Amino acid sequence: MTEHATVLTDTHHETFRRDGVVKVEGAVDPDWIGRMLELADVQLTNPGRWVGDSAKEGGPGRLFTDRYLWRTVPAVRDFVFGSGVARLAGELLEAQRVRFYFDHLLVKEPHTPNPTPWHQDIPYWPFLGRQIASVWVSATDLTVEESSLEFIRGSHRWNKYFTPKAFTASGSKWAEANAGDELPDIEAARGDFDVIGFDVKAGDALVFSAWTVHGSPGNAGDRRRVALSTRWLGDDATWDPRPAADPSVTQADTSAVPGHYPDDDDRFPVVWQRGA
Repeated sequence: MTEHATVLTDTHHETFRRDGVVKVEGAVDPDWIGRMLELADVQLTNPGRWVGDSAKEGGPGRLFTDRYLWRTVPAVRDFVFGSGVARLAGELLEAQRVRFYFDHLLVKEPHTPNPTPWHQDIPYWPFLGRQIASVWVSATDLTVEESSLEFIRGSHRWNKYFTPKAFTASGSKWAEANAGDELPDIEAARGDFDVIGFDVKAGDALVFSAWTVHGSPGNAGDRRRVALSTRWLGDDATWDPRPAADPSVTQADTSAVPGHYPDDDDRFPVVWQRGA
């Protein structure tokens, strides 16, 4: 399967710099959609090591996540290296090259009340730097009411590092040890913030900075929400394995040196280079 040749315009670049997020319509070849949906079916019944599943808590609906599959699941590895999402990240980050960090499968079944709380990504991850971003690709047509993503426009320029929270009642508490500023109660005062949401079609991508505050409501619709997000490291990223960061890659797993660019081609492979 070949890379989908999505052309980024000046408007895409200007929007990403200003807002910290941009929608890229038709970002991946349609053939990837079926593979993403099949991946969701497989992982829902045979989850990997780094799974989160609200079904275990006995509530209505199901919020399911699985991550760091690329080293063991060929479909995910193919997507990372062959879908073209690395190029989207690299070009929008204005980087010379991007390294891959991890993949994240996200599923919300219909009538799942669980929201994804407002948060930044950067406090959860063992990296620092401004050139760090996600490419969130939807495998289903979604509205915001069906749990597509919302963002606080321009929040990547607040120069704030917010204390992360666990996403589920029984979820890991490792995030809560990474102290930072207290995130405002956005739901209690939505009118005080520049909230933007994106309805998407299958194959659309939302590319956003790891510093941009974002979240999503529960899935109030009748359709399953399936998305595959990939996380990317640009030129200024540094390895920062602080206590309680995401444990999927630790210092024991990598040759990266704290405080330095993570030039570990095994754990953080270069997937896109400018001009290559």
